[in-house]
Amino acid sequence: MHSIMLKAKLHRAEVTHSVLDYEGSCAIDGEWLDLAGIREYEQIQIYNIDNGERFTTYAIRAEEGSKMISVNGAAAHKADVGHRVIVCAFAHYSEAELAQHKPRMLYFTPGNALSHTSHAIPVQVA
Repeated sequence: MHSIMLKAKLHRAEVTHSVLDYEGSCAIDGEWLDLAGIREYEQIQIYNIDNGERFTTYAIRAEEGSKMISVNGAAAHKADVGHRVIVCAFAHYSEAELAQHKPRMLYFTPGNALSHTSHAIPVQVA
């Protein structure tokens, strides 16, 4: 049996570009892709905190150090510059792999400064 689990997350990154007349996809700062373990052309889910839109696309590499999150093509209708988004990648893991699995998560402050990284989401309390 395989389980689909969170592989990586960019939490509260700001959209820097929204380009309708582009081939498609989402360009993400190459340093962030490497830190998160997201591969170029890998399927990603984007959750827009500001308007509630949720959509699927794929990641492409933006210039390293650019702090870029560019939502391109038809997806540009779903996110505007300045919107805060959560970008997630998921993967299939075997039972054996699950014993060692820890997602890679990157957290951002306004202006797309990387605040910190983590391998676990804090327990939600009442």
